This record gives sequence, C-alpha cells and structure tokens, in this order.
Amino acid sequence: MKRGAQAAIEYLFMLAAVLVLVLYAAKVVLNGTKQMTNQINNYVKTVREQVLEGL
Repeated sequence: MKRGAQAAIEYLFMLAAVLVLVLYAAKVVLNGTKQMTNQINNYVKTVREQVLEGL
C-alpha cells in the first residue's frame, strides 16, 4: 500500500511539472504572436501612409 501511494504522488508531481511547462510554452507563443501582430500592424500603417502620400 505504501509503494502505491508513493507512485501516485510521484505521478501527480510529474503531471504538475508537465502542466507548468505547457503553460509556460503557451505564454511564450502568445507573447510572440502579440509582438508579431503589433509589428505587422505598424508595417501596414507605414505602407498605407506611403501609398496615400504617393497619390
């Protein structure tokens, strides 16, 4: 009984570690996506202003 409880606790700790890693990876991906979106919006704004100046 003691060994089974220890195995269950070890399994829960591993599961918690995996969840932390997944959350960290999701945060990195979302921050990257946000930065890329901002850069694309700035580029589009600049190109739009250049096109309007050329008219």
